[in-house]
Amino acid sequence: MPLHSPVYAPESPFTPAFGLGNPHLQTLWGPLWRKTTHLDRQRERLWLDDGDFLDLDWHGPHSAETPLVLVLHGLTGSSNSPYVAGLQKALSAQGWASVALNWRGCSGEPNRLPRSYHSGVSEDLAAAINHLRATRPLAPLYAVGYSLGGNVLLKHLGETGSDSQLQGAVAVSVPFRLDQCADRIGQGFSKVYQAHFMREMLAYIKIKERQFLLDGRHEGLATLAQLGSLDNMRTFWDFDGRVTAPLHGFEDAHDYYRRASSRYFLGEIRTPTLIIQAADDPFVFPYSLPVSSELSACTQFELQAKGGHVGFVDGTLRAPGYYLERRIPHWLIQTARG
Repeated sequence: MPLHSPVYAPESPFTPAFGLGNPHLQTLWGPLWRKTTHLDRQRERLWLDDGDFLDLDWHGPHSAETPLVLVLHGLTGSSNSPYVAGLQKALSAQGWASVALNWRGCSGEPNRLPRSYHSGVSEDLAAAINHLRATRPLAPLYAVGYSLGGNVLLKHLGETGSDSQLQGAVAVSVPFRLDQCADRIGQGFSKVYQAHFMREMLAYIKIKERQFLLDGRHEGLATLAQLGSLDNMRTFWDFDGRVTAPLHGFEDAHDYYRRASSRYFLGEIRTPTLIIQAADDPFVFPYSLPVSSELSACTQFELQAKGGHVGFVDGTLRAPGYYLERRIPHWLIQTARG
């Protein structure tokens, strides 16, 4: 176990599938090789106060008092990400309802404003939580966030303290220190992930520009034009300094990383929270993980030796299993029972 890691041992140790012990194979299994999970879901559009929207995809029982889980995807993901659909299916199997949030612009339709989403966009999460509380006031409400979604969730929990409006929360593969993760993903094989994210994020800006042009949104086009050339943008530091920061009110990448990194909010969490992390996560340095003294008393940190980034694939190559889709529902049931 790394010297700076928390001392909490997992209640349920994870063993990778034979042949998938490498962290990159764990990380890439879901997006490249996992079979698609087909779900019957109902989409709801939540309009925000600034005129933009979030799309919510509901699945499972419709009972007013059935426990409800809000699921938050990671960077360039959506409600269709394999880990989101897989968890929604697992929750439904135990009789729980779920709703997958698509961050702004992630549901297949460009959002309406120049701004989009980022790793610290807890105000959008708060709006979604308020909406779900109003929609199903009798339902116990929980949240599960992966990667970027996990960072946003932990930040929200720390910001709101005892007023999070959640009965429990789970965060997986969290980039606790965004500045350090921006450095880590620029090293070694992880540069492959960095290049993928850059292509996706830059392509989305181009899509939004074309949509604004079609819609005659001249003010939005002017705001995007003020970003200047998007050429020669290869790292997260580049993108967050030249795009994320100016579009979302940060001074620069350093300011964004400091204000949005969840590690600085962990001590104020008052909601029962489980954090699941792999020591071999190719996005996160070992020293980026919080030490036990930074965690609040209601936080349970499970550091697995293996698992990659939002991987945790066990079983066999022919019959893969998905540890997170067993561990998370089990923990939520335990928490609900008190």
